[in-house]
Amino acid sequence: MFRRLFSIAVLAAVSTCNCAAGPPGVPFPPDKLPPPPILPADFAGWRQAVAPQRSTAPEAADQANAAVLHEYGFAEFAAANYTQPDNKLNVRAIRFQDATGAYGAFTFYRRPGMLKEDIGSDGAFDGAHVLFWTGTIVIDATFDHLTAMSAAQLRELANDLPKTSGPTSVAPPLPKYLPITSLNPNTVHYAVGPVAYARSGGVLPPNVIDFDREAEAVTANYTTQSSDGTLTLLMYPTPQMAIHQQQTIQTLLKTGNSPQAAWPQALADSNEASLLVRRSGPLIAITSGSFSVDEARKLLNSINYSADITWNHPEGYVSEASKTARLLLGIAYLTGILGAAAIILGLFFGGGRAALRRLRGKPISTLNDEEFISLKLR
Repeated sequence: MFRRLFSIAVLAAVSTCNCAAGPPGVPFPPDKLPPPPILPADFAGWRQAVAPQRSTAPEAADQANAAVLHEYGFAEFAAANYTQPDNKLNVRAIRFQDATGAYGAFTFYRRPGMLKEDIGSDGAFDGAHVLFWTGTIVIDATFDHLTAMSAAQLRELANDLPKTSGPTSVAPPLPKYLPITSLNPNTVHYAVGPVAYARSGGVLPPNVIDFDREAEAVTANYTTQSSDGTLTLLMYPTPQMAIHQQQTIQTLLKTGNSPQAAWPQALADSNEASLLVRRSGPLIAITSGSFSVDEARKLLNSINYSADITWNHPEGYVSEASKTARLLLGIAYLTGILGAAAIILGLFFGGGRAALRRLRGKPISTLNDEEFISLKLR
């Protein structure tokens, strides 16, 4: 009877533990464990007032732009309030799957008029509002009031954020092709999907770009002495895809219509002479706005795709016959080296022993030695 009651008690305790942890009999999967917190508990004299808010839903980070965050590869959102004796700080952090998403989200939330700030990989501020990104994380910080040490404190926060390595830590290369001359840096917007592209001021119809082909797009405004306009750069996985899209875009710019979309208002307001297209490898560059023909062509001609090629062998391609010949020669060289080493060691040890026997008054060779020692007991 006692054993039966004990067994029932044990089963009840196990069932209670299983209900608290999850469905009965189903262990909590290790890959579903929450990742380490994005925001530290304290940094540079700031301490969290309450436990941070965390969510894996993009709506929690920005309900109006949840689709944009999804295109950039949203992974997690966290928000925390920090305090100092005479100041308060609200920090919102969004983690993405890679640095491409973090950079794109940073350019999406950065607004014209914000001043550049050296925090993380890139930063900008407007009054007490500071925006920066580093690794796969975008930080949106708002102070009660700025101090002379606010930027330095956020740099410490950037150093305390989780680090990434490998391919996920590499920023997209497309923005590097933007010419620097006459560029308005705060107008650079990077997109990998139609929603982010349209909401960040893209001048082309998203359907013409065809983001389903893994296209990337970056737009930027340029201001010259006599005019201003927009430069759009598109990158595709292969030059063949770029050639196809170039033809579609040229049809749109010449006729005002295309199989995918009609003439947008941003292009309708542009000077007809500024609507030019140029391709370089997988890159497509489009100018629009009030550029003159010379300004548009100069801007397009400054964009040239460069492919980095790394050879596994400095001498280039090596045939199988050459590899076999080199292997046989290597074996012959090794055999000769080992044979020479054996001869040298034999002369050294054999000659040394012979010299030692001669100094002791014995024959050089041991052939004349007695084969055994006799005690001669008689």
